[in-house]
Amino acid sequence: MASKEPEAAAEPVEDGAAAGAVEDRAMPAEAAETGAAETGAAGGTGSSHPDFEPKIVAFCCYYCAYSAADLAGSMRLQYPANIRIIEVPCSGKVDPVILLKAFEEGADGVYVAGCMEGDCHFLKGNFRAKRRVQAVKKILDEIGLDGRRLEMFNLSAAMGTRFAEIAEEMTERIKELGPSPVRPEASAARPATVLDGAAEQEAAGKQGEVKPE
Repeated sequence: MASKEPEAAAEPVEDGAAAGAVEDRAMPAEAAETGAAETGAAGGTGSSHPDFEPKIVAFCCYYCAYSAADLAGSMRLQYPANIRIIEVPCSGKVDPVILLKAFEEGADGVYVAGCMEGDCHFLKGNFRAKRRVQAVKKILDEIGLDGRRLEMFNLSAAMGTRFAEIAEEMTERIKELGPSPVRPEASAARPATVLDGAAEQEAAGKQGEVKPE
């Protein structure tokens, strides 16, 4: 009588692979989602909002930055159409409350463009603007809005090409950051912030004004 051949033994599985498979099956859904989010944040520079078109406000001083924007138009340079240019007499006239108000009114990004350092028509206006922008950036970080949404640039009237580059840079930066959480449509769901306090102070000041008879 022929003897029965023994069954083939199962191939050994490495302990590390088995442990990894067990860990994958046991990973909670929350942990998996967190890992995917971290991977997306660490990898690449692609925006998580591909269809998002940001609203960006640019406060440009009349003598230099606004002239640079005008030159960019004369040179027919292409830059994002979502830049809203606001002409100001001097970058130093842009008050911190105005910067915060721009975000409250729905801007996803804001930048101030002044004269080159040392060439301000009002001597130190652009230095004053730089200090104010840095202060507001800290406020934005503190309230969770991200200070990278605000920036300060220095331009001469002859830098039309640089103006177009800045518009591109800010647009790409804001696209990566995504829509502002302080947009009017999201105001009902957000907690009170420094922006609300600034608006209340402004309203109180207007109520306290004495109108001439």
